[in-house]
Amino acid sequence: MKTPSTRMLTMPFAVPAYWTPEQAVAVVELLDGLRELIWDHYGPQLLDEFRDDRQPRPSDQSGPPLDDPPF
Repeated sequence: MKTPSTRMLTMPFAVPAYWTPEQAVAVVELLDGLRELIWDHYGPQLLDEFRDDRQPRPSDQSGPPLDDPPF
């Protein structure tokens, strides 16, 4: 049995290459429905997260710090 320290933190995921077009459509519809449910419930929080992710962080600012001389 794997312990939490040896367990993988992520799981690989692959889309089977043998789905029929109907199966693929069913999965896409499921994902669309899930996306809609998540947006309906978490929409404002998701928008806040997206906005925060797009804000430059202090370490992302280009140029020298304001108190450093240019030479």
